[in-house]
Amino acid sequence: MYSLARSLLFRLDPEAAHGVTLKGLDLANRLGLARYVGGARVADPVELMGLRFPNRVGLAAGLDKNADHLDALGALGFGFVEVGTVTPKPQDGNPKPRLFRLPEAGAIINRMGFNNAGVDHLVAKVKASRYPGVIGINIGKNLTTPVEQAVDDYLTCLRKVHAHAHYIAVNISSPNTPGLRNLQFGEHLDALLGRLREEATQLDQRSGRRVPLAVKIAPDMSSEEVGLVAASLTRSEIDAVIATNTTVAREAVSGLPHGEEQGGLSGKPVFEASNRVIGELRRELPSMPIIGVGGIDSGEAASAKVEAGADLVQLYSGFIYRGPVLVGECARALRDAGHSEG
Repeated sequence: MYSLARSLLFRLDPEAAHGVTLKGLDLANRLGLARYVGGARVADPVELMGLRFPNRVGLAAGLDKNADHLDALGALGFGFVEVGTVTPKPQDGNPKPRLFRLPEAGAIINRMGFNNAGVDHLVAKVKASRYPGVIGINIGKNLTTPVEQAVDDYLTCLRKVHAHAHYIAVNISSPNTPGLRNLQFGEHLDALLGRLREEATQLDQRSGRRVPLAVKIAPDMSSEEVGLVAASLTRSEIDAVIATNTTVAREAVSGLPHGEEQGGLSGKPVFEASNRVIGELRRELPSMPIIGVGGIDSGEAASAKVEAGADLVQLYSGFIYRGPVLVGECARALRDAGHSEG
């Protein structure tokens, strides 16, 4: 059924199709049909970061930036849903067009630029949601905030979302906000994460509730750079790492329509790069939870992520190409492969 819907949706502009699809899921959820769209929910519980996940398959940030569709997406069988990236102030993002499909490569290029309605809007939506699963909130900085002052934006978001998130993801790896990826390295990273860890600990103590901090990193790193990032995550007592965001590499899509568009490339072309980073992180961080994302378009691909070292996985581009059936397929593959609590 989704293949037919996709053939119609793919005739639309990608961003328009995205909006139509989410509104359709909202309608299905209001009619009590969303759970049938995604198939039977797979029970495969696992405990990580002090949280209990119903299964290991989550939705990556970026698909529901404002938590406007949290209930509908949550009804599709995900073990967790990550919303955002959200910034302190609303912002329009980059000029359109800014989203491009590359179906020959099973890929998407986006240069959205953290378009979102602002953190207050997202918090209101999360508070109004009835989704009972694990909710991650992904935070970033506004475009107009200098990189040197980025910590202020992250702190603003951290304080506002802390009471409403099960975990908070710090996005320092989007290629679509100039200078953001510079925060992944050296003193910049130590300073940012140290300040966030300090603030999060104070918020935890005041609320009597610990909210884990995760950091989302890029795939475009050397082995040495991955090692440096891992050391910084350890020093700052970060609870988990999300590997990886989109790539700026274009070798896999060279010559394809839209292959040279600026932005982050996701989908199949980032699969191996993501797995390499996951493997290197696992060697450096033997006990830190890793959320693997990048190029998962089948149950086999989800299992490969876990075999590389991930504890949980997230879907994005594969979900757009394959539809809700992919959620259950991946969850069953991980369950049947024995990647459960046992």
